[in-house]
Amino acid sequence: MIEINGIHKRFHNQEVLKGVSLSVKAGEVVCLIGPSGSGKSTVLRCINGFETYDAGTITIDGVRVDANAKNIHELRMRVGMVFQRFNLFAHRTALENVMEGPVYVRRTPVGEAREQARQLLDKVGLSHRMNAYPAELSGGQQQRVAIARALAMQPEALLFDEPTSALDPELVGEVLNVMRSLARDGMTMVVVTHEMAFAREVADRVCFLHSGTICETGPARDVLTDPQHPRTQDFLRRLLSASDAHATANQN
Repeated sequence: MIEINGIHKRFHNQEVLKGVSLSVKAGEVVCLIGPSGSGKSTVLRCINGFETYDAGTITIDGVRVDANAKNIHELRMRVGMVFQRFNLFAHRTALENVMEGPVYVRRTPVGEAREQARQLLDKVGLSHRMNAYPAELSGGQQQRVAIARALAMQPEALLFDEPTSALDPELVGEVLNVMRSLARDGMTMVVVTHEMAFAREVADRVCFLHSGTICETGPARDVLTDPQHPRTQDFLRRLLSASDAHATANQN
């Protein structure tokens, strides 16, 4: 469904992506892992047309992604994105945030959009908070509203850019549970994450990025439990050590 062939991306003098290639089938969950600055988020932003790319091609169901093309808004409706920082409208309720896209972009009748928004908020476990404003919601609740908002555009795939990294640890689980449910429903997902347990459980494939290239890719359990590339091994070792240190600190 999503085909990335040899994309390169440069910011000023820094080459951020150096020939990344990746294919994502319909219904597949692919997790992108790697250290900060490795290019993971840039890959997502190129897929959705938020960033241009300098060389290579990206296609969605055979249609080329070009950030400057007239059809980019149509492609963004087909491939939704959930950000780190929620990006909700502060002056609108949870229900109104979810209704916004269908009403103003898809021209869905208000009554129909409202009913759809109610159903989606129920799906993410927030039917009891639909009239709350973002400031009245926890970070986990805001992120679940953001997921419902993305789903309201009826996308064929969803991109998640570290959706739990801005959350307090006790709120991470509620967002991951929603994502697990979407995976079970067959939603095509590309997820940038540091949640290795989630990746091991939910992802069909894991891709490890380092310095703008994919060093290793394969079934999630293979890459995460028996990595072959030295950079992947080092990254996972460091991540495990940091996790153990955090757990020990919490116990003390």
